[in-house]
Amino acid sequence: MDTKNKKAILVLADGTIFEGYGFGAEGETIGEVVFNTSMTGYQEILTDSSYKGQIVVMTYTQIGNYGINHEDVESEGPKVEGFVVKECFDMPSNWRSEKNLPAYLKENRVIGIQGLDTRALTKHIRDNGIQAGIISTADSDLQSLLRKVRAHPGISSTDLVKEVTINKERKWDQGKWKWDKGNEIRKSDGRKISSFLHRIISPSKKKIAVYDFGIKYNILRHLVDTGFDISVVPAKTPAEEVLAKADAIVLSNGPGDPETVTYAIENTKKLIGKKPVMGICLGHQILGLALGGKTYKLKFGHHGGNHPVMDLTTKKVEITSQNHNYCVDIESLKGQVERTHKNLYDGTEVGMRHVEFPVFSVQYHPEAGPGPNDSSYIFNRFKEMVEKK
Repeated sequence: MDTKNKKAILVLADGTIFEGYGFGAEGETIGEVVFNTSMTGYQEILTDSSYKGQIVVMTYTQIGNYGINHEDVESEGPKVEGFVVKECFDMPSNWRSEKNLPAYLKENRVIGIQGLDTRALTKHIRDNGIQAGIISTADSDLQSLLRKVRAHPGISSTDLVKEVTINKERKWDQGKWKWDKGNEIRKSDGRKISSFLHRIISPSKKKIAVYDFGIKYNILRHLVDTGFDISVVPAKTPAEEVLAKADAIVLSNGPGDPETVTYAIENTKKLIGKKPVMGICLGHQILGLALGGKTYKLKFGHHGGNHPVMDLTTKKVEITSQNHNYCVDIESLKGQVERTHKNLYDGTEVGMRHVEFPVFSVQYHPEAGPGPNDSSYIFNRFKEMVEKK
């Protein structure tokens, strides 16, 4: 099957134009254009809620070659506003594949464009910074497209968390993926004697409330395998409700500018010092703002599965998965926290720990999905903090 059948255009807000061919859904879409340097993991990237409001450019040249399956998702469906690749494979070869990438995007109404020079596009974003872009298979009038994209308000003016969070509390008991069993459900239902005995001799699991700002499933899978009893709560859940039933709290990743999520900042202020708290990505930024600090926007963000980070506690270097456009200015926290991790690409501070309370956070993604597993120790570090408290 040849997917190069309908012309498509990508126009950036600065007037730069890239022409290619559409795949997936047809129509028009606008978003903030960012590039991701991961070589694999496109399905996890597509379904990462942190990309809400953004058009993602993959720097690796061939995308779609191992297809799509129902297990490798990080939310209930794609969240990207658009998808840009050099070459899309519509005839995948993998034993786990259930459908091809163009079909998956089409059924989820995501517009893709291929056949353009993604290297030139990536360099343009790197040199000129993040900006809005529009992909269209319907309108070929360049001036019309430019007017539309320049009228876009941008993600800093919108609370995107409310568009991706759950509506009501839910339990989560799915563990990490095993090659011979898939994503295992960690239910202790008493049907096996070993499971029954384990529940008798083991201490009760600590109850963790996870604020869903756009949670990646792999964070929840890691928390389950670490040994926690997990409840996921909507982003606007009052702090008082969470404190009444949880032993500790996790502030999840999510999309957009952290300053727009004012209710999360106010709730987090009430959590600090009351129960152990761990923040990841947007949760890290919200924690920084709740402590009275400031955040700032990076020129082109960090998106990919190959970012070196040093753990300043151990001096070990890990390769991490990252997906963020904003950072916490730790200097603005005026001694309330100490730095724990540093990005070795640009020196940005990507981890902090409160000097008094059981609170810490990281800007990157210790759960990977996609990416290396170097940082999974963060979940055990959280467990040690919770048990010590």
